[in-house]
Amino acid sequence: MSIISNSIPKAVTLLNQEQIIAIPTETVYGLAGNIYSSRAIESIFTMKQRPFFNPLIVHIKSADVLFEIARDIPEKAALLAKAFWPGPLTLVLKKHITIPDLVTGGKDTVAVRVPNHPVILALLNQLAYPLAAPSANPFGSISPTTAIHVADYFEEVLPMVLDGGACQRGIESTIIGFENGEPILYRMGSLAVEDIEAVVGSVKMITHDDIAPVAPGMLSKHYAPLTTTFLAADVKKKLISIPNQKIGVLVFQKRIEDSNIAQQEVLSPTGNLAEAASQLYAALHRLDNSHLDCIIAERFPDFGLGKTINDRLKRATQK
Repeated sequence: MSIISNSIPKAVTLLNQEQIIAIPTETVYGLAGNIYSSRAIESIFTMKQRPFFNPLIVHIKSADVLFEIARDIPEKAALLAKAFWPGPLTLVLKKHITIPDLVTGGKDTVAVRVPNHPVILALLNQLAYPLAAPSANPFGSISPTTAIHVADYFEEVLPMVLDGGACQRGIESTIIGFENGEPILYRMGSLAVEDIEAVVGSVKMITHDDIAPVAPGMLSKHYAPLTTTFLAADVKKKLISIPNQKIGVLVFQKRIEDSNIAQQEVLSPTGNLAEAASQLYAALHRLDNSHLDCIIAERFPDFGLGKTINDRLKRATQK
C-alpha cells in the first residue's frame, strides 16, 4: 500500500511538520505525533475518534530523559523502569509542568514508556521531542500489529505508516501508576503482573473506569471486532447454543473438530502464552474480515499473560 514506508527520514520530516504518522513498537502500532504540538495531538484524537478525556502514552528514547516528562518519581517506579525499560511497561507519574494537558486528558499525571523496537528507537533518537502514540486504530477497534492493519484503517487520511514488521509482543503495554509510592495496575498488558510483583511486591489493581480514566485502556468496551463476539469457557457448549450460524472460533492450543465452525484460529499449538498473546490481534483481524455471523473466543488459563488475554477478550466480547 502506498502509505507504507520504511523511511525514517520521511517520518522525521512529517513529524517535524506537525503531522501524524503510524509507528511500530514491540506491542502494537501507534498513531504518533509531537507531544508539544497541539495540532498533532488534536489530529490523533480526531483520527482515532478518541474522547479527549482519555490520556495518551508519551514515548521517550531512554530513561535518561524521563526527568523532562515526569517529576517526584517514586522509588518503586525507578526500580520498574530499571528492570523493564526499554520494554512494554508504561508508568503513570506526576507530570512535568511543560507537558500539555491535551496529552494527559487534563490530569496532573502523564503515562510514559521507553519502547523496545529498533525502528521507533532510531526515530526517537532523530527527534527533538518525545512522541504521543496511542494504538493506530479507530477508538474501540482491534489494535493493529502490522503495517497493513493500520493502512486498512487509515489509508485515506494518514500520510505514512512506518513499517517495522509484525509486532513481537502483540498486546499493549502494562500500565502501572502509584499512590503514596505504592504501585497500582491500571491496565494488564504484555508484561505479566507476576513479573511486576517480582520487582516491587504486591500490586493493587484498578483496571476499569468509564468516566475519568487515569490511563489508556481502562474503558469497559475496547479492542472489539465489528463481528459479534462471545467469550466462553466451553467453546463446544457455546457452539450448540448458536445453531445455523457462520461461526468463527478463536482457541488457545487445541483445534476443535466441529462441522459448525466456518473458520478457526489456534493461537499457540505448543501452549505458549507469549506466542498466543503475540498472535491474538492478528487472529481477531482475520476473523473479523471473514464475513462471519459471530466469533466465539475461548477463555484462557488465568495466570501470566493468560490474564491479559482474558482481559482483552472480555472487553471485546458481548456481556
